Amino acid sequence: MADTEDDILQDFLVEGGELLEQLGEQLVDLERRPQDKELLNAVFRGFHTVKGGAGFLNLTPLVEVCHHAEDVFNLLRQGERTVDAALMDTVLRVLDTVNAMFAEVREGRAPTPAGAELLAELARFSAAPGPQTPSPPPPEARSDPQTGGPAAMSPEGTDAEFEMIRDALGGAAAPKAPAAPAPAALSAEAARAGNSPAGGTSPAAADTISDTEFEALLDDLYGAARAPGAEVPPAEAPARPPAPTVEKGVGAPPAKAKAGSGPATGTATATADTTVRVDTRRLDEIMNLVGELVLVRNRLETLKATIPDGEIAKAVANLGLVTADLQTAVMKTRMQPVRKVFGRFPRVVRDLARSLDKEVHLEMVGEETDLDKNLVEAIADPLVHLVRNAVDHGIESPAVREAAGKPRAGTVVLSAAQEGDHILLTIEDDGAGMDPGQLRDKAVEKGVMDAEAAARLSDHDAFHLIFRPGFSTKSEISDISGRGVGLDVVKTRIAQLNGSVEVDSRKGVGSTLRIKVPLTLAILPTLMVALGRQIFALPLAGVSEIFDLDVRQTNVVNGQEVVMTRGCALPLFFLHRWLTRDEAQASVETRPVVVVHVGNQRIGFVVDRLVGQEEVVIKPLGALVQGLPGLAGATITGDGKIALILDVPSLLKAYAHRH
Repeated sequence: MADTEDDILQDFLVEGGELLEQLGEQLVDLERRPQDKELLNAVFRGFHTVKGGAGFLNLTPLVEVCHHAEDVFNLLRQGERTVDAALMDTVLRVLDTVNAMFAEVREGRAPTPAGAELLAELARFSAAPGPQTPSPPPPEARSDPQTGGPAAMSPEGTDAEFEMIRDALGGAAAPKAPAAPAPAALSAEAARAGNSPAGGTSPAAADTISDTEFEALLDDLYGAARAPGAEVPPAEAPARPPAPTVEKGVGAPPAKAKAGSGPATGTATATADTTVRVDTRRLDEIMNLVGELVLVRNRLETLKATIPDGEIAKAVANLGLVTADLQTAVMKTRMQPVRKVFGRFPRVVRDLARSLDKEVHLEMVGEETDLDKNLVEAIADPLVHLVRNAVDHGIESPAVREAAGKPRAGTVVLSAAQEGDHILLTIEDDGAGMDPGQLRDKAVEKGVMDAEAAARLSDHDAFHLIFRPGFSTKSEISDISGRGVGLDVVKTRIAQLNGSVEVDSRKGVGSTLRIKVPLTLAILPTLMVALGRQIFALPLAGVSEIFDLDVRQTNVVNGQEVVMTRGCALPLFFLHRWLTRDEAQASVETRPVVVVHVGNQRIGFVVDRLVGQEEVVIKPLGALVQGLPGLAGATITGDGKIALILDVPSLLKAYAHRH
């Protein structure tokens, strides 16, 4: 049973974690729509389901706090109490406590009981106003004089109770048979579940049970039991209706179906069987193997040119098609909706707005947009930082907004959309916006640049000053939006993901930040360039243009070599001076220039020659060269050579420090 119990625990943690994420969103929505009965029922069901699973696993502190929360929401949905700010603050603290308990259980520790102060607040909110007594649990859960009921059960009796459920299910298949040795409530529930309209049950159906029926049986054992030490209400008090279940593995309430209906149960079972949970490490291993297959395909493509055989060429072409399809299929298994990240923002915005005495409405668009799981996790912190920054620095106080003729409540729009092989994430607010003149003055004041250089900055370039280390337009630095760290860290993190950030703003109207990141980091399209005899790979996502340069046409501005293109000065960086010691090519008059976008800047990398485009798999560097600035990893080219993959932002940062 140990392995089975461990599997049940892991399923509970995964599904319960998803349910808690959903509860966080629902609670914030409930504060805006306190009269929404469906929302009240959904939150009630969420705590009810977590409590039932925790009770089955004997996680008593978790059962206790969820039970008290369930009582509060039972009063709310019956209209005996109304939603207010104080109640929501307490319930959100309950959610934080439950999340902390889940974290402890994941680490193999017993959950720490909720604080006495929190439980006292819950007890106060769960006490119905007036002389009414608290709403009792469903009548099926009341103690039976002969069996003792759920409250009399020993927490160590898990195996025995599982046998009770199985016996009860056997009774459900044949209602006229003598009752199985189980609690009376279980027998009654099972008998009800077994009464089909046709008056009979097939042998196959006798061995199956729907999720709804199974959870109802668990409720009779644990879910509907009173919290430890709680007083059992009078039997004649009105009974609370049994709560619907939450669909397994999805975290959303399923459509209601009659208990015992054969077709509905069969459909639900078939649907559940089409989903399987897979450890992401296995997917990473499969993706790594697909990457190796891509390298083999590249090698064959190169060899094909040396073998004048049409059949071999055809076979290699077919292999390329199959490899591309396999690569796409495996990548799809790693995809997750951006909703996984967006789900945390309603709570973040709500708490931050309350702490700043602001009114902020968050809109989320494109939550179903898919993104590589690793990228979903990687962009979470930068997005949190930018959203907090929009609320803290962008949205004005209600009084200031009213004086400016704006609505009291500010709006932050968080959206996601797919553009080709990239994802575009946008954070837009209708706040105060930024003043480019103030940004220029601040840059001069902080010594970022001199007054002459600041005056030459366009408004677009001035907006990007906010990504400079330690740069802030506020006189008082706060840790609310993470200014102690700075937006420069956000930009660096996004650049490490081969992404880019663009900023646009209008004073008095608002600001917009656009983040562009690739769909996946597993296989990287690159442009291969040569410096002497060494091959280097530049991420293709940042390459915007390639042209030939006459090195005699360059100029020097502030110590930096530049070339004029379309009326603008393009900074030039001769990579062979940085990355190789071979200066033999220095006298060549014409060389290719690869123009790369880094944030809002255009940089021209001068190389010896172009090799071509190639999809590569990033391999980590060895211990001797790991951590060298400017290198992201290595790969094997189509002709079997080793190529180093350049990390352009890191390379430019190292150059800036050197000069």
